Amino acid sequence: MIIPSHSKSFNQLAVALPPYIHQPALRQLAERIQMELLGLTAAPTTHNFDHVAQSALILDMLYQTPIADASVLVAITNEPRPRLLLTRRAVHLSSHAGEVSCAGGKYEACDGNNVITALREACEETALPPSKVQLLGQLPIQISKSGMSVRPIVALIEPDLILVPELGEISRIFWADFELLIEQPTVEYSVEYTMQGHLPEQKATLLTPSWQIDGETVWGLTGKVIASLLKTGFDRQLEWYYHIQDTKL
Repeated sequence: MIIPSHSKSFNQLAVALPPYIHQPALRQLAERIQMELLGLTAAPTTHNFDHVAQSALILDMLYQTPIADASVLVAITNEPRPRLLLTRRAVHLSSHAGEVSCAGGKYEACDGNNVITALREACEETALPPSKVQLLGQLPIQISKSGMSVRPIVALIEPDLILVPELGEISRIFWADFELLIEQPTVEYSVEYTMQGHLPEQKATLLTPSWQIDGETVWGLTGKVIASLLKTGFDRQLEWYYHIQDTKL
């Protein structure tokens, strides 16, 4: 695949720095993510704050991060009542069919780094222009149930964008109220799951945490990404488990 023509080159990407973010929860999230990325123990002061140098340093750290098998864009609207972008994958896909996900996908050689992978895939799946994205940073790697390493890239987006689902990959775009999500309790979810590596094939009932958002169940890798986001930004501790209830042939 080719990076869309309206995508910026990596060094031209915008970074959202905390002193310039007005929404309190988003400003705290940006501070925490960027402190972790840069290995800081305290947020930089505004005194003699060089936003150009800080942005360049954040981009450099993102560029130097080892390439993951796939990347997802954790996109949050930059507005007084922020919303988290979520999608439901098309039911005909060979993996994670019908599940809720953040926009994203597999790394391709033309990408060069995880950020471009996340931006390219988000553009392909939702028509989100990379030029409308302001990067905050990244979250720790997550491992999918198929064993792929997935790097979440966190960013702010403009609130009034018109996004369109690419129906070959996703069937729906929807939003989570971000401030509600910070405190929203999880609900235990029961799902039928095919055990990998077992012959004959075995099925199991898994019990796992989930969020109920706009009529959708958010669990699995996407649930773990959100849990990681809330831990990094707001010290929320969530035990993310998979309990096997029973197995059957």
